[in-house]
Amino acid sequence: MKNHIFLAIIICVATSTQVMGQFNKNVVIAHRGAWKEAGNPQNSIASLDAAITLGCHGSEFDVHLTKDNILVVNHDPEFYGLEIETSTYKELLKKEHPNGEKIPTAEAYLKEGMKQDKTKLIFEIKTAKAGKDQTLKLTKMSVDLVHKLGAQQWVEYICFDFDAGKYVHELDPNAQVAYLNGDKTPEEAKEAGYTGLDYHFSVYEKNPQWIKKAHHIGLSINAWTVNSPEVMKNLLDQHVEYITTNEPEMLFKLLAKRKKTEN
Repeated sequence: MKNHIFLAIIICVATSTQVMGQFNKNVVIAHRGAWKEAGNPQNSIASLDAAITLGCHGSEFDVHLTKDNILVVNHDPEFYGLEIETSTYKELLKKEHPNGEKIPTAEAYLKEGMKQDKTKLIFEIKTAKAGKDQTLKLTKMSVDLVHKLGAQQWVEYICFDFDAGKYVHELDPNAQVAYLNGDKTPEEAKEAGYTGLDYHFSVYEKNPQWIKKAHHIGLSINAWTVNSPEVMKNLLDQHVEYITTNEPEMLFKLLAKRKKTEN
């Protein structure tokens, strides 16, 4: 019996490792999905699917909480004139993206992303207008949803609220979570339980030692929102793990050119 249990554990671990190893190994994170060149609405299911089709390592999306406690995906705090925090989900459904999509729930978005195992889902926990308590409520509901769906292998978290990221780490010590705001040193982020920095590229330009320091203490580096080939090249030369961009197609072309030159 013990042998059977041990074998089952080994199979489970092996299967988990296999799934994790299947994600695309590149630096490209599509900011709000692949929308610009493809002509899709930002943060839509269509932009997520386009990022997956492109072969991006990750597709970033933003999550808010409605008045009636539904997690929804949208960048701005308003959805076509309706403030998300003070609107019910039913009220938000009266509006739609130009392609006819309604505002996606985080659950629907995650389920769409979980249909494949190539592109990670980069889950931004938005800072609530209503204050810290609401942000932390959103944080807990987000982590709970990811666990309910079994989406941990797909999801990595990012946030501007430092306490939100600390709370993610408390709720799920195995979660990958990166800090966005750019006002903490690599050491401070590491001490708080973060696994990565995800700063605007200008922060690294002002603090040129931070990328090396972060790598030295085991933090990953992402940079946002990089739409210039020159900045992309500079970051690649510093061996960043990820680059978040509105121009994933451009970044892929640059990567292909660099690979050809290296060969």
